[in-house]
Amino acid sequence: MKNLLPLSLAVAAPLLFSQSAFAEFDYFKTDGSFKRFSVSAGWLHAAPQGEANPLQNTTAATDGLEAKNGSVKVGTVTGIIDPNEPQKDLITGILGALGDDTDLSDVPLLGDVSGTSKISGLQNFASAAGSGLVADDADTVGLLFNYHIDDNWSVELKAGVPPKVDILGKGSVTAPLTGKVTPGGAASALLPEFTVKDDIYITDLEQGDGVASSARAWLPAAEVHYQFGKSGVNKFRPYVGAGVIYAYFNDIELNSGIRSDLEAAGHQIQNLKTDKAGAALENKLSNSGMNIDVEADSAFAPIFTVGATYDFNDRWFGVGSVSYAKLSSDTTITVKNDSGEELIRAVDTLDIDPVISYLGVGYRF
Repeated sequence: MKNLLPLSLAVAAPLLFSQSAFAEFDYFKTDGSFKRFSVSAGWLHAAPQGEANPLQNTTAATDGLEAKNGSVKVGTVTGIIDPNEPQKDLITGILGALGDDTDLSDVPLLGDVSGTSKISGLQNFASAAGSGLVADDADTVGLLFNYHIDDNWSVELKAGVPPKVDILGKGSVTAPLTGKVTPGGAASALLPEFTVKDDIYITDLEQGDGVASSARAWLPAAEVHYQFGKSGVNKFRPYVGAGVIYAYFNDIELNSGIRSDLEAAGHQIQNLKTDKAGAALENKLSNSGMNIDVEADSAFAPIFTVGATYDFNDRWFGVGSVSYAKLSSDTTITVKNDSGEELIRAVDTLDIDPVISYLGVGYRF
């Protein structure tokens, strides 16, 4: 809300201080027959129209990262061998003879044969088309403040009690892992290099009744209006308006299931960076804690309004309007380890594009 005053002044200044148009205009006083100010309160409903946009993800596991595999079971490795690997049958046959539960870092008589992996696919990837975040409908108490320049032109400040808005999740997020495995120790003489490939599950954005997160939404707006008709003559007076809306979000809360999934993904990346690729594949905890942060960018956008007032008398009136704003905001989720190193960054462009309906009762003075 701290940006509301300068925003409204920026919109109103050209009208209030145009010497050519209003050289002898008294901006605050009237003879009493014309009411300079009005205020109204009522029901405000925001219905977002935007579609989900895929999350854009980056991780600290840069393409070409080489990591020791360390402790990893045979079944884990054979389960993700690339179906197109030319020597898949040979590799699965040799490894399968050891037993699925055998730890390749401690094979009887052979010792550590787990080798290393060269990782690709995790540095940059997007979630599937149709997945992402969308804002849910919200209701609140709306407030309109108008300064009437003359009988037709006015400047309006539109605000409301900031509602808690649910951010709905659509689809899921998976990471497209590929890797070139080089067997180690005695196995290097028996097994060639081979490729592994797997879509690693990160999170289901629809868990928790589909509410991925929630946020407190502050959406003040400043508009210039032109009202048709004449006060004291026409009880029903339509108007049109245009201006700027400002969006600010705080009190952001992330779904606990999604938070837990992102912590697990953070451990996977941390394990890759500390030469424990096998532990990453088997979703084991790393040597660090995980810290999740969620932020939403503030934004300005144009807003357009059509509405009407109906006079009960010279002071009291009813008012209704419908507004549309082309509004979007980037939501950024980061996962960091205890050292503050960023392991995962996921950015989603939330297209809000709200249709805002308002119905209220006002007073002129």
